[in-house]
Amino acid sequence: MTVTDRSHELINTAAQAAADKLAHDIVAYDVSDVLSITDAFLLASAPNDRQVKSIVDEIEERLSKELGAKPVRREGDREARWVLLDYVDIVVHVQHSEERVFYALERLWKDCPELELPEEAKATRGKAEEHAKLRAAEEAAELDGDWA
Repeated sequence: MTVTDRSHELINTAAQAAADKLAHDIVAYDVSDVLSITDAFLLASAPNDRQVKSIVDEIEERLSKELGAKPVRREGDREARWVLLDYVDIVVHVQHSEERVFYALERLWKDCPELELPEEAKATRGKAEEHAKLRAAEEAAELDGDWA
């Protein structure tokens, strides 16, 4: 099996939508050889629940408007810590950065070929790590201020 043109189109549009909403570490895998239920997975993350929801909403809106695609299933809405959008041809995972680290989906799919993504999506690699370091520095500064 290989990823279909339709799946590539869905992945690229979803990746671009996620990048436009400042998602972190966007990556896509061709899982067609190991899973019969879908062609590809798109993974993206964000540092807070509100941004996760914003990314998911943008992906849904763009895929619907531009490609006429609607998810057959949407899971994880209430907490907005990990939202899954199932479009049959592709599955989109948008996770809170903490969930992304904890569940490490990349480890599960690392043997699958990575799909080429738009430049804006590729530019998001490493953003979660940058954000985590910035947050840690801010928290350390706040603690130092409490002791002063």
